[in-house]
Amino acid sequence: MDLESVIYKNPIKEESWKTVLTLAYQSLGVVYGDLSTSPLYVYKSTFAEDIQHSETNEEIYGVLSFVFWTLTLIPLLKYVFIVLRAGDNGEGGTFALYSLICRHARVSLLPNNQLADEDLTQYTIDGSTVPINKKNVGSCLKTLLEKHRILQRVLLVLALIGTCMVIGDGVLTPAISVFSAVSGLELSMSKEQHKYVEVPVACIILLFLFALQHYGTHRVGFLFAPIVLTWLLCISAIGVYNIFHWNPHVYEALSPYYMFKFLKKTQEAGWMSLGGILLCITGSEAMFADLGHFSQLSIKIAFTLLVYPSLILAYMGQAAYLSKHHYIENDYQIGFYVSVPVQLRWPVLVIAILQAVVGSQAIITGTFSIIKQCSSLGCFPKVKIVHTSSKIHGQIYIPEINWSLMLLCLAITIGFRDTKRMGNAAGLAVITVMLVTTCLMSLVIVLCWHKSVLLAICFIVFFGSIEALYFSASLIKFLEGAWVPIALSLIFLVAMYVWHYGTLKKYEFDVQNKVPINWLLTLGPTLGIVRVKGIGLIHTELVSGIPAIFSHFVTNLPAFHQVLIFLCVKSVPVPHVRPEERFLVGRVGPKEYRLYRCIARYGYRDFHKDDVEFERDLICSIAEFIRSDTSEYGLGFDHFEEDTKMTVVGTSSSTIEGVRMSEDDEDCGHDHDDGDHQTEGSSELMEVVKKSPEKVKKRVRFVVPDSPQINLDAREELHELMEAREAGMAFIMGHCYVRAKSGSSWIKKVVINYGYDFLRRNSRGPTYALSIPHASTLEVGMIYHV
Repeated sequence: MDLESVIYKNPIKEESWKTVLTLAYQSLGVVYGDLSTSPLYVYKSTFAEDIQHSETNEEIYGVLSFVFWTLTLIPLLKYVFIVLRAGDNGEGGTFALYSLICRHARVSLLPNNQLADEDLTQYTIDGSTVPINKKNVGSCLKTLLEKHRILQRVLLVLALIGTCMVIGDGVLTPAISVFSAVSGLELSMSKEQHKYVEVPVACIILLFLFALQHYGTHRVGFLFAPIVLTWLLCISAIGVYNIFHWNPHVYEALSPYYMFKFLKKTQEAGWMSLGGILLCITGSEAMFADLGHFSQLSIKIAFTLLVYPSLILAYMGQAAYLSKHHYIENDYQIGFYVSVPVQLRWPVLVIAILQAVVGSQAIITGTFSIIKQCSSLGCFPKVKIVHTSSKIHGQIYIPEINWSLMLLCLAITIGFRDTKRMGNAAGLAVITVMLVTTCLMSLVIVLCWHKSVLLAICFIVFFGSIEALYFSASLIKFLEGAWVPIALSLIFLVAMYVWHYGTLKKYEFDVQNKVPINWLLTLGPTLGIVRVKGIGLIHTELVSGIPAIFSHFVTNLPAFHQVLIFLCVKSVPVPHVRPEERFLVGRVGPKEYRLYRCIARYGYRDFHKDDVEFERDLICSIAEFIRSDTSEYGLGFDHFEEDTKMTVVGTSSSTIEGVRMSEDDEDCGHDHDDGDHQTEGSSELMEVVKKSPEKVKKRVRFVVPDSPQINLDAREELHELMEAREAGMAFIMGHCYVRAKSGSSWIKKVVINYGYDFLRRNSRGPTYALSIPHASTLEVGMIYHV
């Protein structure tokens, strides 16, 4: 079974043991690359300067005890046994928890939510039929969150802080992983030579790592799992050797007694050294964030049976070696490599560098993924997203983010030049993400799992206190490197919130200024202008009503297309939308107006199809709506104002029962069959074909299910849609200039006129419109005073 098919199908339920073990093996390279790299720098960062070395082993035993219990309580107990159960229909990560909460309580700040979205399959818990929003569960907390908008903003900012720290981790993890791996060169050269070699070699490896990102993980992914497996077996074997060779009694340090003894003896210095110990759980969040690529069981098996014992043995082995060499101060500064037998140092160095690359690759890919999620939910400017694999939906590449990460990563490496300050920075980013996860999980326990508030309080007090202790130890080192993730996160947080605020205000302006349906009805079926053949696709953010930009078109253009479609491409707070639930289609006005509304819904982890396939699905969804619409006049006159009647229509590839479309390029002068032709093997189908004029180069055919009940009006409407498709499609888009209205505060003017305007001018347009020929695009400017 190959990597792509296993990850793409992701069978969460009823898995065979063969599938589970295959996924567990493959998760090593994707999930545990970062976590497995931490033995390279934990002891070195912990013993950097804070702890004075003594003749006893109390400090070494104390650090080992902290490492053991930290690995046991956070990754094993918290993530493996609790947090992994909180997946959002198989997806994990900070935004997965946030979207899960948004669906249980109406706290989502997405402006274009609809009641119809709650009928999506993934709006139910793990695909069950039990509705998400129960009134009798966590009612007080739910009512409180829904009533106070300030609490909704706090919840959003909390999720954004966790996201920003993940992005900061994407900068810091490659730097510290590669730099720590390369530090092993110090053992084979003089200190003077090493000073001039270490940084350039680390920078070259980082340049190589980021330059390869556009090829996609799947092209080299088959190497990742063997590298991590080799590394884990290597460090565990070295650990076992060091335990038996240097100090077989090191297991005594696993007692929590040594933690209290360590803090009592070292006091403030010991507390500050917790920032280095914290690095042993770097990468733990990846177990939850990458849940969408694997299953809960496979991730649990890989961690509990291989990763966890290998890391414990590695740390015990290092402690055993240092316990007999604590008088050699340089051993503390060199770190991991000094405990490796001399004969194995070069092979281990090579494996360590490969492992550092794998660990860095995992966090970089995770950064791309979380930025895509933020962009989908309106919290990050639109960026170019390249799908590097046609089979694995999570394999993406974002050029702008990749090169930004590379420049920041190189700046950190060249600027710091030592593991201590890099470790301080990375530690703060890691523990902040974990604190955010703990806070969101406490809400999930009450709102989503319907457990008691007492259980949620116990969860947040127990794990929150542990993480708060590490957080304080990291924050105290603000001037020694911890300022970096705070500065990076602040920049990203401001940009993300400004974009979200501007997007919200722009949508509110659209809603307040949409055109009344009565205005449309007074124009008549021709809209007061000449209707020419073709399809006009009008992009709008509105899910109901007529956008103000449409009145500009009608009043300023002498002619318009015979078929008009108001297209809204929106994101919903679920990971994936099934193809058969993709479109919501309805009419705008009576049937003879030939005005339609189509809402294309995507989850935050869905990827948009290419233009040709999207256009085909869009036209087929309109045709299927026409075929199945049984109303006499579309919407009754009394309902025009509400504009709420929509029909769920799937993509053309999602079902064989719906309308399908075929397009053929043919030479001029060829005659076409009328409606009697049937393709071989399609006896159940009936083709609705319109005779095309001699000079039409493209022939469009709709293949619909055999349905005698289809009336003449619907048949004629399908013919007009075919003619319009043959004539071509034009994309009509509004180019908006957003300005703060007069009387606004100076803060709002700065945010809208400068911040949001800068982000908007440097962001991408709608995904489906990226490669549309300029000749087929009509763009009209409009000023929004928000």
